Amino acid sequence: MAASALEAGAYRDVKGLKTFYHQAGNGRPVVLIHGSGPGVSAWANWRLVLPELSQHVAAYAPDIIGFGKTDKPADCAFTHDDRVNHLINFIETLPTKPVRLIGNSMGGALALAVAVRRPELLEKMVLMGSIGVSFPISEGLAEVWAYTPSLEKMRRLIDLFAHNKKLVTDELAKLRYEASIQPGYQEAYAQAFPAPLQQHVEAMSVAEERIRQVQIPALVIHGREDRIIPLEVGVRIYRLLPHADMHIFGECGHWTQIEKTADFNAQVIRFLQ
Repeated sequence: MAASALEAGAYRDVKGLKTFYHQAGNGRPVVLIHGSGPGVSAWANWRLVLPELSQHVAAYAPDIIGFGKTDKPADCAFTHDDRVNHLINFIETLPTKPVRLIGNSMGGALALAVAVRRPELLEKMVLMGSIGVSFPISEGLAEVWAYTPSLEKMRRLIDLFAHNKKLVTDELAKLRYEASIQPGYQEAYAQAFPAPLQQHVEAMSVAEERIRQVQIPALVIHGREDRIIPLEVGVRIYRLLPHADMHIFGECGHWTQIEKTADFNAQVIRFLQ
């Protein structure tokens, strides 16, 4: 499928919630879960991964509730549990289960929550720059969650995300800024991450004894220079999961799927086989 057709996406009814997602490919179902940056969407996170991945599997990439083009109900608080429930409900609409999950940052916390709460839905998981255990919020993550719209602030966030400064362009900052000011986007974002910000790290954390009980094979991926989720967080998750491998990308920040696309795709495809 051409990238333009894949980007166009479609809507799926998920227990009454109009959910926007991208889908391509055939075979075992793999669900890709984006992170929590302002202006983020499934396509913004996975545009460089989906064309290659969909040559091997049936790839699904939804906009999680509170983000992207998925409906933002007026009565929703956009909490971690809201996002976990939305992901579980999305998985349950798919024709084949169990699925494999690839979670980026916040998306990794969602994948880990599914592994603990509904393990029968899940076959394997990739956790990339993932939240999922308690840690003192980093300055970078605090800046991400405290974002209020401005082009200058968005450029600063992109600088934090990427170790490779060639990716920090005015064009990308403008695109992400414009995405963050779409009607309803910032309102939902601010509602999802009110102060104090540490509470959201704790909400996304799973008790260590529960992580140790996860029997699902996992691949933990992290950038060594990640300034949003420190490498030590990924290492802790890896050490807690009983059936996990880990790959650390050097000279790489939080955007491993963008900064190291070819190697990232190869690692993930090999693991999913």
